[in-house]
Amino acid sequence: MTGNAYQDRTDRFAGMLMRQAAWPAALVVAANILAPLAASARGGFETLPAAVALSITAASAVAVLALSALLAFDALLFRVMAGHDDEASGGAAVDDMLARMRLKPAPSTTRSLEDRMAGTSRLLFKQRAALALFATALLAAGFWAPR
Repeated sequence: MTGNAYQDRTDRFAGMLMRQAAWPAALVVAANILAPLAASARGGFETLPAAVALSITAASAVAVLALSALLAFDALLFRVMAGHDDEASGGAAVDDMLARMRLKPAPSTTRSLEDRMAGTSRLLFKQRAALALFATALLAAGFWAPR
């Protein structure tokens, strides 16, 4: 892969990750701000099923926000990679940075860009699953709230 093609692909992936980190986090924060207002207008979440659903909502909200933070961090790491001329030097720079931050031990070989993107895509899938659980639990809490 030539330097420009590598840099363009890595930069596009980093931009996509930043967007995918931002909108679910914003959605969760907005829902957590608006849900208590809606609940107080309807009489609260005093039934046991609604309380359980709210507990699941809170746990999944934390998961979505944590995964969004990890995706934003990965996006920044891909931006660092895009700042290098080739895949090997970009991957080595990220590996060195993670080792100096004591987040990961220094690997013996540098992973390919495709391997790194696949790992981040799995993280993106987990974020989407947590977001789906959050939305489902929030709707369930609203369903079981007194009318």
